Amino acid sequence: MVTSVTSFGRSGLYDWLIQRVGGVIMAAYLLFIVVFIARNPELTYEQWSALYSQLWMRVFSFVTLLSFISHAWIGLWAVLTDYLTERLMGSKATVLRILAQVALGGVAVTYLIWGIEILWGFK
Repeated sequence: MVTSVTSFGRSGLYDWLIQRVGGVIMAAYLLFIVVFIARNPELTYEQWSALYSQLWMRVFSFVTLLSFISHAWIGLWAVLTDYLTERLMGSKATVLRILAQVALGGVAVTYLIWGIEILWGFK
């Protein structure tokens, strides 16, 4: 069994499943937004605000945000551990990989907090 110590899942299978479910959620969100905009060609701020003031839309947006961040993290983790470590052997590769993971993790957390503030109106 392939284990992924620093990714979200307990194994590669869980990471794969998280990415696939997240991909479906993101696709559904994109489809919904495209249809909503297509059905409202003269979309106003009031209509857009009314859509996002509904609890179900905020939850759908939040779940999509979590899906996006987890999907990106698993992908970046795989790229950093597979390709960066393979291309640069030795302790420099480990240090560089950890620094890159910390930096990208910080970006992911920042985007998550920012998204929560946008969706739920924390000030």
